Amino acid sequence: MLHERNLEKPQRIGFLLIPNFSMMCLLSAVEPLRVANRFAGGEAYRWHFLSADGRPVRASNGMPIVTEASIDAEPDLPVTAVVASEAPLAGADSRIFPWLRRLHRQGRDLGAFDTATYLLAEAGLLSGRHVTLHWEVLDAFREAHPDVDARDVLFDVDGPIFTCSGGTAALDLVLHLIGEHHSHELAVSVSEQFMHHEVRAADVHQRMPADRRAGTHNRTLVQAVDVMERNAETPVGLADVAAACGLTKRQLDRLFATHLGEPPLRHYLNIRLERARHLLSQTDMPVSEIGFACGFGSSAYFSRAYRRRYGHPPRAERAQAAQA
Repeated sequence: MLHERNLEKPQRIGFLLIPNFSMMCLLSAVEPLRVANRFAGGEAYRWHFLSADGRPVRASNGMPIVTEASIDAEPDLPVTAVVASEAPLAGADSRIFPWLRRLHRQGRDLGAFDTATYLLAEAGLLSGRHVTLHWEVLDAFREAHPDVDARDVLFDVDGPIFTCSGGTAALDLVLHLIGEHHSHELAVSVSEQFMHHEVRAADVHQRMPADRRAGTHNRTLVQAVDVMERNAETPVGLADVAAACGLTKRQLDRLFATHLGEPPLRHYLNIRLERARHLLSQTDMPVSEIGFACGFGSSAYFSRAYRRRYGHPPRAERAQAAQA
């Protein structure tokens, strides 16, 4: 699928489903293959659903998907993509990791959708590679796997390893592959069937632009928020934020009050607390380390700020995530 040697007809792709996988992601990958078959006038692609034990797998929305085979009886597929979402490591059967290593040794192409990148990393297949995964767990993944270049992009292809951030980005990845294997015209025709008016490039950032998230098109405000987000771990002073935008501190205060209805210091604090919340729910980092990683000089200050923002202390967030 990713290399000339895999261009068999039909091109066969296996999807290994992990409990609580993202149904949106799976359908965004499979449906363009179905439409490509229709427009290609034959069976250009064939897909197979797999599970660790061959039994049906329930998605995060509660819907079960019937699978064709277990990993022990899987057909000889040149391409296999792992699809996950919530708590990928907790839901993964331990037999998956040696199986993935075996496929890699055999020279097969391996992919990961949404949070399944964690599984490829746990199998030891990603050291020194560049990958992507869902933005919500991106910071946590970087903390857990500093030897992997985890990028904030829609999808990524690094040799025989391809990764996708999940959701509708799976559609963009598959459209890209259809264009590579067949033609740009076929990819565009498939895209238009889903009213997907733009085939997004791999390096597009996952999250909405800052102006759309903030509900404003003020370029200076967007620049200020971007400075804050890039300096969440080691906060800079508001005077430095203002200077980076060509403003005085007083002008920065007025800018945030006019467009966001809150002072810039509070907005900056909320950015850091949101990052902390993701780390608490997605990693096993000690709470104190998470506080320091998000720019809080003391555990007491971190706990107070977190309680004011979310109504409970960081340790309660960690306990809720563990229970879930």
